Amino acid sequence: MVERKERAQARAKATANAPGPTEIRSQLVRSELLKASVWIGLALFIGICVVLIQPILLIFAGIVMASMLDGGTRLLGRVLPIARGWRLLIVCLSLVVFLVWTMMFAGSQIADQAATLQTVVMGQVERIAAWASEHGMGNLQLDTKTITDNLAGTFGRVTAAVGTVLGALTSLVMVLVLGIFIAIEPRLYERGVAWMLPMKSRENFYITTARMGFTLRRLMAGRLLGMLVEGIGTWLACLMVGIPMAALMGLLTGLLAFIPNIGAIVSGVLLVLVGFSAGTDTGLWAIAIYFIVQTVDGYLIVPMVAKQTVDLAPALVLGAQILFGALLGIMGLFLADPIVAMIKVALEREAERNAGALPNTKAAASP
Repeated sequence: MVERKERAQARAKATANAPGPTEIRSQLVRSELLKASVWIGLALFIGICVVLIQPILLIFAGIVMASMLDGGTRLLGRVLPIARGWRLLIVCLSLVVFLVWTMMFAGSQIADQAATLQTVVMGQVERIAAWASEHGMGNLQLDTKTITDNLAGTFGRVTAAVGTVLGALTSLVMVLVLGIFIAIEPRLYERGVAWMLPMKSRENFYITTARMGFTLRRLMAGRLLGMLVEGIGTWLACLMVGIPMAALMGLLTGLLAFIPNIGAIVSGVLLVLVGFSAGTDTGLWAIAIYFIVQTVDGYLIVPMVAKQTVDLAPALVLGAQILFGALLGIMGLFLADPIVAMIKVALEREAERNAGALPNTKAAASP
């Protein structure tokens, strides 16, 4: 009985001497508090990313735009040895002149064709629905509102923010301005991010960002080249064979070429529908033009770019587009390819670091 009382008193004394939840000087409490802070901070970070996903995507789009401007500035420096600021100004002015020229000389024609495109496409869709109904494939009732609602429901909530004309123009201006600011002095922002990292991690950060920048510049250069080849090739070919709305078809094909896989499918469907609206022969020519243009891009431009950048598997890119399109909306669909490329570069760099540290670890472990 006495021994039991002594043990109870010893436990009570130990409990009284143990640190409480407010004892911050205790190493145990500080360790547990640090662990809890890490998990709480991670949860808050994820929540903030979900809430602020639209500006995060706009910032990344600005980085992509900055890589294109920086790539043009570097390319111009090979033939024009002047200061970087003047070369960047020439690239930006060239972009503005091209946009103004497109709106002044081709804007009215493309606007008229765009007004006709919806009528032509919906007429072809209704014909396909009627043919399907006649062959026992169900009674399909399709109209512009139904198709628009289904497409809008396919994408995430970011689509609502950029779905209107005003929202799209505002987002485009923000991306352009942000891209220009970053392209003016990219090292400034790189050093700012590195300053917030531990000293031992800065060297690896600089190496990784340099590779990411190189990959992104080459990837966007190849994308712009593909857009130019597909857009101009489709426009000239449609003019030669008499496909209606040739200028608009070339413009849409060029713009959609920025989105691998999905963009080619959408532009091909539009081209074939418009082609068959002018007759069977024209429709067959549209199919031939689509395959010729996509073959040139897929077997000439894409392999040439892949040799200089990261070789992304088509299924990987398509899966990322489906995932980012469903989660992040139209912006995620457009930026899926650059995001996957950056992730792959970071993983490859981490694999190199692990491979370099492995021999040292084995040497240290050996007797």
